[in-house]
Amino acid sequence: MPPAAARLCIGPASGFQGLTRDAARRVEQRRYRMIRITAAVSAAFLAAVAAAPAPRAADLPQATRDMLMELKIDEKLLAGSEKEYEVPAAWLAGAKKEGALKIIGTWDPSQHRKYMKPFQERYPGVKFDYTRAGRSDRTVKPLLAFKEGRYLGDVISGLGNAYFIYRDSKALMKLTDLPNARLLGDDLLDPAGFWIGHQASYWCVSYNKNLVKQADLPRTWDGFLDAAKWGNGRIGMGNRANLWFLQLWKAHGVDWARNFMDKLFNEVKPQQRKEGMNALVGLVIAGEFAVTIPSAMYRVSQLADKGAPVGYHCPEPVPSTVQSIVALNGNPHPNGTRVYINWMLSKEGQIAQYYALQASSVREELQIPELVAFPEAVKGKKKTFRDPETLQQTWPQVLKAWSAHWDSASGVKTVTAKLDKVIRGGRQLQFKAGKSTHTVKISQSRTAMRVAGKKAGRGDFKEGMQCTFVYPDDKGEAREVICK
Repeated sequence: MPPAAARLCIGPASGFQGLTRDAARRVEQRRYRMIRITAAVSAAFLAAVAAAPAPRAADLPQATRDMLMELKIDEKLLAGSEKEYEVPAAWLAGAKKEGALKIIGTWDPSQHRKYMKPFQERYPGVKFDYTRAGRSDRTVKPLLAFKEGRYLGDVISGLGNAYFIYRDSKALMKLTDLPNARLLGDDLLDPAGFWIGHQASYWCVSYNKNLVKQADLPRTWDGFLDAAKWGNGRIGMGNRANLWFLQLWKAHGVDWARNFMDKLFNEVKPQQRKEGMNALVGLVIAGEFAVTIPSAMYRVSQLADKGAPVGYHCPEPVPSTVQSIVALNGNPHPNGTRVYINWMLSKEGQIAQYYALQASSVREELQIPELVAFPEAVKGKKKTFRDPETLQQTWPQVLKAWSAHWDSASGVKTVTAKLDKVIRGGRQLQFKAGKSTHTVKISQSRTAMRVAGKKAGRGDFKEGMQCTFVYPDDKGEAREVICK
């Protein structure tokens, strides 16, 4: 029985004039059934719309979808990251009015173009100019221009320990208001708020899979101090403590670091190699030694992908260098600066960074096989980063201690004495080493020379100077001569 509002009514306004009562009733019943069906379909549709998730994949920039497809990453990885791309309306409007943001970095221009495609689709109207710059053009010239009231760039990536000169010159903009900065660990943020880490490089251990089982590799760095297991030249070591040991010193402290060096060089006695770090990976593959320290993850990955019998392992804590980004204070594109760096820290920005140049993400949740060459080596492990403060404050102390152990173990002498004789215009120097007279050769290109704190040449040495000589033995070539 239809409800009262739909009951049969025959009269001038009913539209049923000329029909019998039975015919009119049948027409009315059919109309009522259609009303019920339409209402049911509408209700079901509205319920389905309310219950279904928003079609987020359709909201992704096409460049992002293409990138994910090429990397074989499911779009679900970006689920829930929508808020990471939202910025204050004033930032976006301001960025569009300011003109092209000037970015200075270390990537190839083609890599940066590839990297920025999702950004350009997501923030149309935010323009930018990118310049790849060498060290001087990246660190020295922008600061000189800033002091003159000019801006060669707004944003700089790869400033390194030149950061302190910029900071002390009040040349840096605070980045503490970026929403995505909250997604990073404290080690990736400047306590003062001026730099943010956006790109990680891991420096751990490569090993020959035919000589070492992964299960036998130590969980922590202390495990490599087992001389019975890792002695007899099984470790090939490069003289680059700034890539890995500096971070361990930072994480564990001075006492642990000195004890580690004592046992490493006096008991384990690794092969002390002169080759570069990439060359050492080639030697571990050739079986010259079982493992080598330190090795860059990306380089080991390149060789492993070609079928070389090499693996990668990171004891805890995992040493990492981090490339940071800064912005110049008072730059003419402050809104573009914020939009760009905030996006760089987002999931989309971090994946694009890997896509463009295979740079590892600083975000823990993105350490997956598609985005890290050896995810099992780093995921879920404690990490220790080399940041500008560590380089500035700790590295001189680490270098001095490490060099003393390295030189002592390799038979290198360090003697401080009066320079008695300058021979052949500085090509040879003579001095007393205890009761003996030693002579060292000086190479203009290979010997590090400093006089009165400044870089010097062979012609700058004078008899009677107080000097420190670092050399292998009498009549050998000096590594370093420092005179006052």
